[in-house]
Formats: sequence, C-alpha cells, structure tokens
Amino acid sequence: MMKRLAFLLACLAASACVQAAPAADTLHQLRALEREAACSTDQQCRSVALGAKSCGGPEAYMAYSTAKVSPEKVQALAERYREERKAANQASGLVSDCRYLMDPGAQCRAGRCQLRSGAIPVD
Repeated sequence: MMKRLAFLLACLAASACVQAAPAADTLHQLRALEREAACSTDQQCRSVALGAKSCGGPEAYMAYSTAKVSPEKVQALAERYREERKAANQASGLVSDCRYLMDPGAQCRAGRCQLRSGAIPVD
C-alpha cells in the first residue's frame, strides 16, 4: 500500500514538473523581452499581466518598452503564459490567496521601463 502511494505521488510530481516546463520556458521568453526595456519617455512603457491565480486574475505584472519590443508579441506570450499557468493550477489543485492585483502601470526611470510602485514581481 505504501509503495503504491509513493508511486502515485511520484507520478503526480513528475506530471506537475512536465506541465511546469512550458510555463517556465514562456516566462523565460517574457523575461528576455523585459530586459529590452530601454526607453526615453513614459509613453514607450507599458505593463502586461503575467500568469493566472487559481481563483482568477494575474499573479503579477511586467513592464516592457514599445521602443524595442512589439506589444503584440508581448501580449501573445503573456496570453500563452496565462493559459499554461491556468492549466498547471487546475492539474495540481493549487489554490491562491485570491487577492486582486491592480495593474500598477509602467514608467520610464533612468532609461528603463519599470513598474510603478506597489507592484509585486514574479520570479
């Protein structure tokens, strides 16, 4: 009985790891775009919602610059990441704090787009 339970737990853990891999790759791609956040004005800076909490809403926000990155590309990756995180949440049964995160917006500071104060980063 214990061996069977251990086997099932190992299978679940492996399944979660396999499902987490695409999301990690997508987040890596988004972070690469975030590093291209050079700006000269606030108008070049935007924020995008990242991930999905199990009870709805984003996990965090990311700032990016339209001077170097296509907003359509960022939005497409962010949507893909949201769907991947949503699927991973459903598969794992994870729950979240259900706290709503408001979009903090983005601004140009020291030549880089940054989230305005109060933003929660995603690792």
